[in-house]
Amino acid sequence: MEHCYAELSNGTCLHYVCAGDGPLILFVHGFPEFWYEWKDQLAAFSREHLAVALDMRGYNLSSKPKEVRAYRAKCLVEDLRLLIERLAAKPCVLVAHDWGGAVAWNFAAQHPDHVRKVVVINSPHPVIFARELRTNPAQQKASAYMNLFRSEKAERVLSENNYARLVRMTLDSWARNGGAATDADRHSYLAAWAQPGALTGALNYYRASPLHPPEASAVASAALPELDPGQFHVSIPTLVIWGERDEALLLGNLDGLDTHVSKLEVRRVSDASHWIVHERPHLVNAMIGDFLAT
Repeated sequence: MEHCYAELSNGTCLHYVCAGDGPLILFVHGFPEFWYEWKDQLAAFSREHLAVALDMRGYNLSSKPKEVRAYRAKCLVEDLRLLIERLAAKPCVLVAHDWGGAVAWNFAAQHPDHVRKVVVINSPHPVIFARELRTNPAQQKASAYMNLFRSEKAERVLSENNYARLVRMTLDSWARNGGAATDADRHSYLAAWAQPGALTGALNYYRASPLHPPEASAVASAALPELDPGQFHVSIPTLVIWGERDEALLLGNLDGLDTHVSKLEVRRVSDASHWIVHERPHLVNAMIGDFLAT
């Protein structure tokens, strides 16, 4: 695997890791991860592809703008567009998880000419997530952590005791659902979280997003934006992989998804959680491989 940096025309410098040769398959991580989330997929798909996993802006070794507005969806989408064009590899396959999936939904809708197929893992379509946050009390409760992550105390809470809370919600959680985290995994994640400004950059995704649960009362849900479904409709072939034990993103986020995606395949995994990429890497690879082969 080769570590590279892309200086983009919008002023962002993205660190990425690549392996192999051929058509581009681009892996986009979520919170609180970094390129390393996809190490098993880089190894598997580099046999037939140029497999690339980036650090999103704000994370690990990529640029970390200080302004919260620099983490709005349009900025994150533009990073992907410029990176794909820098790699001269459109249309590509886009594989994304969690916050990376949120960006991928936007990107696939806005730039279908850049993407041949898209795989989204445990990340809700923005129109449906807005609906669930507005109308589903269970999803509002499950998403309550987002308001902590948006708060001024978030950095202190998540970094205390050597990032103990982040370790519990990620690496320790994998083990509870059949995965395993090695000492090397723990070292890599702690090093990435400790990069100067990285935790704030990651939390700014939450602070910049208009989609979050009510902060004071149910009346606040009226402040959620009414998203135009036409602006978020995805016309390219799409695979959604969903670990059904996800405690933060509930199964209601799959209801009605086919109205927003023209060519949709959904694969649900009953014994996996939000962290299915780590818990069932071989199954995830097989599902992606089958999808690409059709």
